[in-house]
Amino acid sequence: MVLFAGRWLLAPVYVGLLVALGMITIKFVQELIDTLPGLLAMKDGEMAMFALSLVDLALLGNLLLMVTFVGYENFVSKLHVTEHEDRPGWMGLVDFSGLKLKLLSSIVAISAIHLLRTFLNLREVPKDDVAWQLAIHLGFVVSGLLLAWMDRLGGSAHARADPD
Repeated sequence: MVLFAGRWLLAPVYVGLLVALGMITIKFVQELIDTLPGLLAMKDGEMAMFALSLVDLALLGNLLLMVTFVGYENFVSKLHVTEHEDRPGWMGLVDFSGLKLKLLSSIVAISAIHLLRTFLNLREVPKDDVAWQLAIHLGFVVSGLLLAWMDRLGGSAHARADPD
C-alpha cells in the first residue's frame, strides 16, 4: 500500500512543471513587450527571428503542458474533467509510449527552430557551432525514428502475444 501511495510524491513535480509553464508565459509576454515598440523598424530577418522566438516558446509551453497532463494521468491519478468543455481531445488517450514520441517530436521541432535561427544568422555563428547544432539535431531525429520503430515493434509483439 505504501508503494502505491508513493506515486503522490510525483504530484509536486507536476506542479513545478506548471510553475515553469508560467515562467515561459512571462518570457513570451516579455518578448512581445520588448519587441513591439520597434516593430515597424524591423527588417525581414529580424521579424523572422522574433517569430521563431515566439514559436519556440510556444512549443516549449505545449511540451510542458503535455508532459504535465499525461504524466499526472499515467503515474499519479486521473483528472476528472471528462465533461469539461475545455478538456483537450487528446487528454486520456496518450499513454507513456505516445508521450515519449510526442516529447521527442517536440524536441526535434524546437531543435529545428534553433537550427533555423542559426542559419538566419549564419554570418555571425562560428562554423563549428553550426556543425554541432546540426549533428545534435540529426541525433534527435535519429533517436525519434528509432524510438518510434522500437515502439512499433513492441506493439506488434504485444499484439501477437495478446490473441484478443
